Amino acid sequence: MGIYASSKPYTRWWWFSGKIREEDIRYQLDWLKQHNFGGVEIAWVYALRDSGSGPRWLSEEWSKLVTYTKRYALKIGLGCDFTFSTLWPFGGSFVRECDASKTFRGLSTQRLWKSWEEPHVSSAGYIINHLDHKALEHYAQKMGAAVKLALQIGPSALFCDSWEVCTDMLWTEGFDKKFSGKYNYDINVYMPNIDKYPDIRYDYRRLLAEYVLKEFYIPFTNICHDLGGFSRVQCHGAPTDLLAAYSAVDIPESEASLFDPHFSQFAASAAALSGKRIVSAESFTCLYGWKPWPGPGPYQKQEQVADMKLLVDGLFANGINFIIWHGMPYNPQGVHNQFYASVHVGPDSPRASEFVAFNNYIEHVSEFMRRGITYCDLAVYLPLEDNWMRNELPKEKQRPSAKYFWELQYQKFAHEVYGYRPVWISDYFLERAEYHDGQLHYGDANFTSLYVDVEWLDREALSHILRLAQQGLPIFMKRKPVQPGFIKNESYEKDLRRLFNIKNVKTTLQKQIARLLLVEGGDIPEFWCRVDGDDAFIFFAHPKTKEITYPMRYGYSYCTETRELTMAVNFSGKKIEFKLVFEPYQSILVRIDKAGNLDFEDIYFKPEIPQYK
Repeated sequence: MGIYASSKPYTRWWWFSGKIREEDIRYQLDWLKQHNFGGVEIAWVYALRDSGSGPRWLSEEWSKLVTYTKRYALKIGLGCDFTFSTLWPFGGSFVRECDASKTFRGLSTQRLWKSWEEPHVSSAGYIINHLDHKALEHYAQKMGAAVKLALQIGPSALFCDSWEVCTDMLWTEGFDKKFSGKYNYDINVYMPNIDKYPDIRYDYRRLLAEYVLKEFYIPFTNICHDLGGFSRVQCHGAPTDLLAAYSAVDIPESEASLFDPHFSQFAASAAALSGKRIVSAESFTCLYGWKPWPGPGPYQKQEQVADMKLLVDGLFANGINFIIWHGMPYNPQGVHNQFYASVHVGPDSPRASEFVAFNNYIEHVSEFMRRGITYCDLAVYLPLEDNWMRNELPKEKQRPSAKYFWELQYQKFAHEVYGYRPVWISDYFLERAEYHDGQLHYGDANFTSLYVDVEWLDREALSHILRLAQQGLPIFMKRKPVQPGFIKNESYEKDLRRLFNIKNVKTTLQKQIARLLLVEGGDIPEFWCRVDGDDAFIFFAHPKTKEITYPMRYGYSYCTETRELTMAVNFSGKKIEFKLVFEPYQSILVRIDKAGNLDFEDIYFKPEIPQYK
């Protein structure tokens, strides 16, 4: 498909409902080209007070403007993607009640507020039923027809933002019948008070996860292909197996800083498992904190490029290789509109003079981090069962982007596996993986060991792990898990005993597999590794990225000291010892060849020193 041949960053481009002029389109695209952006993702949102009268949503006039924008972008060498909706999630006035989102209690009360349609319709539209592929297909017929001409000029990504569908007692017609067929009991009896029954709630969430994957994410990618485009999707927030969902789309996309950088390892792991070369991230979102509409957010239009670079380096070190700025408001020349959430892109940004050099840096590192394939050796089982059995996060851990454990915002690798540069894996992949020639194979990913540290483990997952252990896969079971779900399988405990009695199943991470340890050192910074033929490329982020958390403190990147760390890398049968010298604001990219030769790539970019510590 020629997906994102350039490593230059894109920006989201907020089109406010109202008058859109061709001369303004050209002006803003030309400005982006001059500042080394690679393209745009148009996102259609609410009207501003002085937006003026513009084309109706998905009208012929609207489609002509979209097509003109795509054609002009390509003419000057920019890409042009489209959000497959107005605002988020998918919905609108043309969504029929029969296709609307449902709960166990009936029609969902959620509506699509602040959309492009609001000046033209009397009430907000329905959210589509994300558990019914027919509802998605009906929606796509209308939305797809409006962007079809633009897609005929050349392929674009059709973008689906993070879930943002109310999940409380989410339901669809026939769910109860499918549930009883799968679990052999009636869910209807328990649904009104389901939070009182964690095991039953687990069964509900497990089936819900299947619906989300099979009825929404897989069909959405198929729809994008049928329209002549490809899918770029943020799966986070969805009540599903994030790894399976991310693997079902063409471009898995993460987000920061509403999500801490380590969260991007889910999208990056799914890409490694499914052979996806590009892993994108909506970047700088609400960098210093979120404030509800109409905003503005903290320090908006005062963002520090030094802080932004630190966040980008944290994303690179967690598997991201395509940066999408968030974002640029539609602005005629001399006008200063802004979207209510940061970061602000445009000529009126006080840091605009740094954008060219900063984007050059992003492009340079992104090129390296797309080479070859992700380094894979130790697979770590993602404890979905643990998170599905739990419910709400403690109040002090809840964020605008996270309320529940199953949203996985606090799920991290155990400290003892950090230097192995592990990759997350779930039962979805273990069921389909094969062990032979001393490795666990799934797609382009090959692992020598599996690490499992869970409180609960599903019966089916246990059977797949047992099969792989019997075939010879070294497995590290940190503790004895418990079977989740309402109906307990009598053979569960028997299979657990069989598993722990297999000689290649251990309860501790054995020293004799130190060959797996990619990086050794006393204080290992965040890092990501790509293997291209006989060469390895390891990006080490500045040590300060390890402490990045939402919201970032303004000027957090400030530093004056040089940090020196002694490291060793085990690659191609050799142990290479060296020092990492982190100058203020700098990260490090290392190339290692099969002979053990080590080179430091020149990725130096020093932003202006932040004004505040």
